[in-house]
Amino acid sequence: MTAFTESEERTELRKAVAKLAGKYGQEYFLAKSRSGEKTTELLLELGKNGYLGVNLPEEYGGGGGGLGDVMAVLEELGAAGCPMLLMVVSPAICGTVITKYGTQEQKQRWLPGIADGTGTMAFAITEPDAGTNSHNIITTARRDGDGWVLNGRKVFISGLDESTHVLVVARTEDAKTGKLKPCLFVVPTDAPGFEFTPIPMDFVSPETQFQVFIDDVRLPADALVGDEDGGLVQLFAGLNPERIMASAYATGMARFALARAAAYAKERTVFKAPIGSHQAIAHPLAQAHIQVELARLMTQKAAALVDAGDDFAAGEAANMAKYAAAEASCFAVDTAVHTFGGNGLTQEYGMGALIAGSRVMRIAPVSREMILNFVAMHSLGLPKSY
Repeated sequence: MTAFTESEERTELRKAVAKLAGKYGQEYFLAKSRSGEKTTELLLELGKNGYLGVNLPEEYGGGGGGLGDVMAVLEELGAAGCPMLLMVVSPAICGTVITKYGTQEQKQRWLPGIADGTGTMAFAITEPDAGTNSHNIITTARRDGDGWVLNGRKVFISGLDESTHVLVVARTEDAKTGKLKPCLFVVPTDAPGFEFTPIPMDFVSPETQFQVFIDDVRLPADALVGDEDGGLVQLFAGLNPERIMASAYATGMARFALARAAAYAKERTVFKAPIGSHQAIAHPLAQAHIQVELARLMTQKAAALVDAGDDFAAGEAANMAKYAAAEASCFAVDTAVHTFGGNGLTQEYGMGALIAGSRVMRIAPVSREMILNFVAMHSLGLPKSY
């Protein structure tokens, strides 16, 4: 089998997820989003069929696959009009970190719920004052007897109202140097002192964004995931999957938009022939399709590197994939909206709802400018600029 084709198993996985998601579709997804409801039925059906935790170990209720498998699930959901943001954070970020660095007891406690959707776990790293510089996070964890006490703030944290726990990135103090270092803690979302309020967004999604206030939240010793001295290595075990899943989210959305636009362009007739016969319509759609396919290939490469354990190469590929997918998604959605003309901004056709979703991919989970900084420095060996 040639190296750039996916396995037969993954191809079948894609077909099965596409079939399941097709039962719901964008109409269901947008209706839930606009009414303030959740897509719980879809999430639980994904879990029941083994798709939600396909990347997690079988002994903890997962499918025993890799990041490439869960990436494929998310992409197919997006291509069916149901991009599930919680899949980025729960099975991919939190599931990967706990699988890699959690104790047996931690894995047994949290992974089955992540795998079947009954114990969704959110992820909290972003802070209001740190912005793009995650080295400047101020949420701190200090030892208190056998446990920990957390204090700080977080912002733009997805799905806390649907999650039983949240994996919080905090900083502990190094006793030797006095410097602060990142550590990961699992916090129950109903813990005393842990409060969150919704942020009104123009982004049409069933997952709500929250700002979080952490005031003297007390945690047991086993809330810490991994080694207290593990530092950035443990954190990036979750951030590379985050970038790859964001890429799948973006390319899935782009595929959905292009499929709808191409179908419309074949039928809509204004000057005697279908508008798709005019190069002003056909060429941008073809360009968008090419960009999306290139981004998909890079995303598959990045996932394969993660699954092969090549973390350094995966970091470069994950950043490149996320950059390419965001650009491709923005262009594809914009081209799709333009293909529909005025209809592209009506609720009937569902294209307008994709505009904010595609645009946010240039910002989150890491901005396009920081990716360019990373590639300039690490890939090209240029001097650090920030």
